[in-house]
Amino acid sequence: MADRSFHIAMYPWFALGHITPYVHMANKLAERGHKISFFLPAKTQHKVEAFNLHPHLITFIPIMVPHVDGLPLGAETTNDVPFPLHPLIMTAMDLTEPDIEAYLRQLKPHFAFYDFTCWLPALTRRLGIKSVVYCIISSATIGYLLCPARKTLEKGMTGSDLLEPPQGFPSSSIKLRAHEAQALAAVTTMDYGSGLSFAERQLMSLSDCDVIGFKTCREIEGPYGEYIGSQFGKPVIFAGPVVPNPPKIALEKQWEKLLSKFQPKTVIFCAFGSECVLKKDRFQELVLGLELTGLPFLVALKPPMGAETIESALPEGFQERLKGRGILYGGWVPQQLILRHRSVGYFVTHCGSGSLAEAMVSDCQLVLLPHVGDQIINARLMAGDLKIGVEVEKGDGDGVFTKYDVCKAVRTLMDHANELGKEVRTNHAQWKEFLLKPGLENSYMDDFVMQLHALV
Repeated sequence: MADRSFHIAMYPWFALGHITPYVHMANKLAERGHKISFFLPAKTQHKVEAFNLHPHLITFIPIMVPHVDGLPLGAETTNDVPFPLHPLIMTAMDLTEPDIEAYLRQLKPHFAFYDFTCWLPALTRRLGIKSVVYCIISSATIGYLLCPARKTLEKGMTGSDLLEPPQGFPSSSIKLRAHEAQALAAVTTMDYGSGLSFAERQLMSLSDCDVIGFKTCREIEGPYGEYIGSQFGKPVIFAGPVVPNPPKIALEKQWEKLLSKFQPKTVIFCAFGSECVLKKDRFQELVLGLELTGLPFLVALKPPMGAETIESALPEGFQERLKGRGILYGGWVPQQLILRHRSVGYFVTHCGSGSLAEAMVSDCQLVLLPHVGDQIINARLMAGDLKIGVEVEKGDGDGVFTKYDVCKAVRTLMDHANELGKEVRTNHAQWKEFLLKPGLENSYMDDFVMQLHALV
């Protein structure tokens, strides 16, 4: 039985920050001989094709995304639209249910991995397929925001509700400020497509599945995973760190040339994922804060709100002052390769789970600047529970940061006499060593597969 290979269907939320980690997981499962049928939006396939390391076992199946009124023509993923339109992307994904049913009837996989499509478990149950919620969102976030103990569906959720953890939540350093709690309560209870709130959708997904899987280790998030298992009455399995394999391609010559002129471990790399768009004044404070550090930096961000290009949004005289020291880029960059470059020593991150996974196994010191949703709880986990990064301080009332706050966080890590900086650097080195320990990932993945075997 243990030698038997599975056929697994995967249908992640239409966001690159979810699709990409699912591809990494598909690779780890294919390494063990399992076959993957991977459903994804048709025009997104080319963006992840290069990450498919086992094309003989992993088949991408393009799904035509129906048009929904209010979406730009051709929009398929959250990357194509601003945040307020994400619920319409969800509605479009819901409309693919008949196509997914037809494929599942034809393919007859043993398992279906999913996250936001709360209708999938009822469908798979009818077809005799086991459903696995494979969560990209951290177990700490789901446990804090979305557990049944909050009784959100019965009594709603307000910002003040989120200032305290739910009943029975593990002891942790996760504390929300009033403005963060308010924003998270609004997002959790907002309509998130097809007339369902985000909370309803997630609670259905987690309640109706056969098993809940997390892309993390027991050593990092074990108590949170166990809490979720007890809340939903489901088996919880940990896939381990699922560290992406180092890309087989080298860094492009233009980036290699730009970065190589700086001393080792001196460059600050700042990137906030494929979706984050800052307000212009926050963008300016960020880059002015990086200037104040005195170090060279590479900023790879989308142009801020209201700006056509990243250059047009810069503070007056900034480019002249920073010639040769500050590199600014408004497009996609090969983040994993840049984090591994010998000149890069610091990473200012929005705390998306994919970025943190890549950063934890690099030598870059972490400066945490979360913006929305699970990023906030991820940042508290990194800076508080694990103490492997320094969070940029923000105003308690409004959540606004200044250039001095950005500079202070970086300098904490630059200053080898700073006690907090010393502790963070030591902890980061230890966690990196642990996560890259020979056999750790194999042991987790083997256990994950064994627990799947027990379900069929």
